[in-house]
Amino acid sequence: MDVMTRTASLTRSTSESTVELQLDLDGTGRSSIDTSVPFYDHMLTAFAKHSLTDLTVRASGDTDIDAHHTVEDVAIVLGRAIRQALGDKAGISRYGDALVPLDEALAQAVVDISGRPYLVHMGEPAGFEHHLIGGHFTGSLVRHTFEALSFQAALTVHVRVLGGRDPHHIAEAEYKAFARAFRQAKALDPLIDGVPSTKGAL
Repeated sequence: MDVMTRTASLTRSTSESTVELQLDLDGTGRSSIDTSVPFYDHMLTAFAKHSLTDLTVRASGDTDIDAHHTVEDVAIVLGRAIRQALGDKAGISRYGDALVPLDEALAQAVVDISGRPYLVHMGEPAGFEHHLIGGHFTGSLVRHTFEALSFQAALTVHVRVLGGRDPHHIAEAEYKAFARAFRQAKALDPLIDGVPSTKGAL
C-alpha cells in the first residue's frame, strides 16, 4: 500500500486462473475490467462506479470448464486489495448501508469494515442460483463473490433481496447496493480521530 494514498496492486496466479488487479479507494469510479466473463465485467464496472473506487482488472482462467474459478478468484484478489488499501482504517466512517432498486428488483446491503469477516445473504428467489445470466454467469456466483470479498477484506456484510423477478436485475441490484454501502463505509470522516472502535483497532 502507498502510505500517502489508499491504493493497492495485486497479482495472483494458480493452475485455474491469473488475476491482475489495481484499485484506488479514493477514486471517481473509473474502471477497466476484463475477466473473460462478460456479465461479471458488468457487475464489477457497476461496483467501481457506485462505490467511487477506481478499478482495473485483468483475469483469465479455465472458463471453458466453468466461470466459477475465475469469478471467485477475482473476488478473492479484490477483497485482499481492499483490505490492503484500507490500511489501519484510521478516520473511516466504518459503517454503510444502502437500499437500491433496479426496476422490479430491490436489494439492501449493510457493510461494517469491522476486521471480522462475516456474510449474511438472503432473499434471492427459489431457483435463482441455477439461472444462467449472460451465458456464463450462474446466479450462485453472486453469493460466492460476496463470500470471498467479505472474508478476504475482513468485512461484515449483510445483503438482502427484498423483491425481484428478473435474475439480471436482482444480481445487479445486489452488487450496486453493496457498492453504495461500501462507499459510505470507506469514506473518510473528518470528525473521526483515529480508528472508529472502542478497541482501538479494526
